[in-house]
This record gives sequence, structure tokens and C-alpha cells, in this order.
Amino acid sequence: MTVTLTVADVAKRFGKLVALAEISFEAREGEFLAVLGPSGAGKTTLLRVLAGLEKPDRGAVRLGGKDFLALPAPDRRVGLVSQQYALFRHMTVARNVAFGLDVRPRRRRPPRSEIGARVQALLGLARIEGLGSRYPGSLSGGQRQRVALARALAVEPRLLLLDEPFGALDSKVRQELRGELRRIHDRAGVTTVLVTHDQEEALGLADRVVVMNAGRIEQIGTADELEASPATPFVFSFLGEVNRLACEVSSGVARRDGFAAPVIGPSSPVGPGVALFRPSETALDPDETAPGLLVEVVAVTGRGGMRRIACVAPSGERLVAEAPQALAARLPAGRRARLTAARAMVEPLTPA
Repeated sequence: MTVTLTVADVAKRFGKLVALAEISFEAREGEFLAVLGPSGAGKTTLLRVLAGLEKPDRGAVRLGGKDFLALPAPDRRVGLVSQQYALFRHMTVARNVAFGLDVRPRRRRPPRSEIGARVQALLGLARIEGLGSRYPGSLSGGQRQRVALARALAVEPRLLLLDEPFGALDSKVRQELRGELRRIHDRAGVTTVLVTHDQEEALGLADRVVVMNAGRIEQIGTADELEASPATPFVFSFLGEVNRLACEVSSGVARRDGFAAPVIGPSSPVGPGVALFRPSETALDPDETAPGLLVEVVAVTGRGGMRRIACVAPSGERLVAEAPQALAARLPAGRRARLTAARAMVEPLTPA
């Protein structure tokens, strides 16, 4: 039977603060799901509900059709990996990994030989085979994170929860461990929920991403779906850098002083708004008679085959385009050019 994690209409308030507002989604068995959003989006509260550390005000969480919230925490078989690792410094790596099995009641505790074999298998899976006899204080941050992951998997969880697991690591180690985490997930086959504010992390690792904002779900989809068809201006702007340009929308096109970009999104507003468009989809033409918004180049930065060209519109709005090195060489600071965009999402203006 497929063991699906179902979150249905889960709500949680802290006083007047709405941490979760009727959250609903499903994670399929073995799926890697990322919950992505800024600080205050409700990500950690959701994870604490799934871990049994927080009780929702209302709503249901089911795993394989069974009421997950009604189970005692030890019976939920949840593996939790946090940013702080929470390793026992007085225990060896092997004992840390075995901890969840060692503390089980005698009738449910595997034989010592089985625990030892499982620990060695997990050390191999996490590629820390030679570290079993060492102590956490002698390990690097990346090694400690691997130990924490192996410990979470030791209890054979039905659900693995990852709370900003790479937040304390430097950029190079984070990138290395992302690939390792996906490999370990695929080998273990456990349903995984990753909570993060890092767009690259979520989009690069997960099968699907739940984008949250202010306690609500803005959109759920694969990385390609979120990029190709963002549901809201928040999703579009949160998932990557955007330019912002005041515009007027009519007939599905955002217009401004020669600038014209087709509007994307589930609905196209009409009237004044702010056009959001990515630097990677912004083009500059040195020909001042070409279509587009007349701008002045103020700086060219970057290296390699692509350059970032910062511009300013006559109204003072600063815009950025990405261009090949050969084109950037024709657009030095002080040069005027015409700016266009392949597409834009429009944020309607709210009444004052």
C-alpha cells in the first residue's frame, strides 16, 4: 500500500499571530518535498507539527491513511535533522548513530549485533565509515551533519524531517552535501520533508516544492513548473532576482515608454501595476531607435561569458540585464540603450 503523507486544513495561531492558515498538501511515499519560504512563512511551525512537537489548533495529518497526530511520538517513527545537529559530545559517532535504537524499550530493541550492523551500514551510506570511534568534537561541520543524518535514518523512519540542515555550513560544503543528501534519500527511499529559505537548495534537491508566505501556501510544483508558470508575484520574485518597473497593463501586455512585455500568470490584471521581470530575460539593444525603454548604462560587472549590466531609467528606476561579453563591450557606462523583456509578471497596485 502506498504510504502518503496528507496534511489537511492544518491551522495554528500563537496569540494574534497566524502561523499556519489552513495548510493542505500531500507528499507521496518516497517523495522528496521541500517547504520553501522567507522567515515568518510558517515553515518551522509546520515541521514541528509533523514532528509531534507542536499541536495544531485544527486540521489533520495522516500517514498511510492513519491519524498521525493521534500516535504517541515514539510510535510515529519520525527522523529529525536540525541545523544544530544535537549530537551527544560524550558519545562516539557509532553510539550517536545507534542512540535511537539503544533507548527503545527492551521488547522493541533490536539485538546488539543487529544494531551494530545497521550502524555500520548507515556510516557507509553517509560515507563516514572510518569515523565510528571518533567523537563529535573532532569532526568538521559537514561530517557532523552526516552523522546526524545517519542517526535519523537508524530508526528506519517513515518520515524524515530536515530543518535548515545546511544553515551552519559554508557554501562549498553545502553544495557538496546537497548532492549527498539526494543520493542518501534515493537509497533510503524514505518520504522526506526539507524546510529551507534557500531557493537553490529547494529547487535543486526536491521532487516538488511547497512555497509558503505568511502562513499560507502560495504554490506547489516542480522546479520547472514554478519557473515556467508562477502562480503569484510573490512566487516569481522569491524564486529569483527580478527587476521592478512601474507599468500599465492592457490586452495582456505590460507597457511603459516603449517597453512592452507579455504578462504571465493565471490572470492578467488591467491598469497600473509593477512589472517584475528577470535580468536573465532582459535584453539591451545599443540601437537607440529600436523598440524598448530608453535607459542609460551605469555599470558593467561580472566575468566569464556573461556580464551584468546595470541601467537607470529616466524616472530613476534601476534595472539589470544579463548579456554576453561581446554585447557588453558595446555598452560601457554612460551609453544609452533600449531595454526589453521576454515576459513579466505584474504586481497590481493596491489602493492607498
